[in-house]
Amino acid sequence: MSSPYIKSAAVAAVLSALDEGRAPERPVLRAAVRALLATLAERAPGRSVEVRVPPYGAVQCVPGPRHTRGTPPNTVEMDPQTWVLLATGRLDWEWVVTEGRVRASGARADLSAYLPLELE
Repeated sequence: MSSPYIKSAAVAAVLSALDEGRAPERPVLRAAVRALLATLAERAPGRSVEVRVPPYGAVQCVPGPRHTRGTPPNTVEMDPQTWVLLATGRLDWEWVVTEGRVRASGARADLSAYLPLELE
């Protein structure tokens, strides 16, 4: 699943399922999460923030000091559905943080400047 079309289709399928009140199929949700994480890493290259979306993936991104060992000082973690909704602009960064749907720690852990994302 490396073509942008397939990635976009996975994201669209997840959004459609969520809009209909259905749980997205796990393989499709995994593909959507990974596609959006890869897009974030491209849009915000760097290694100062680790974005985790268990159990499907994690990326290091955002310019700044590089992290190499142990728990990074700047981390963002959320569930897969929240990530898809946040990355596509269906949810707002400030709202998800305030509501506790995202756990963000560290001075560089604010991703609002990089969201929402667009797939090719």
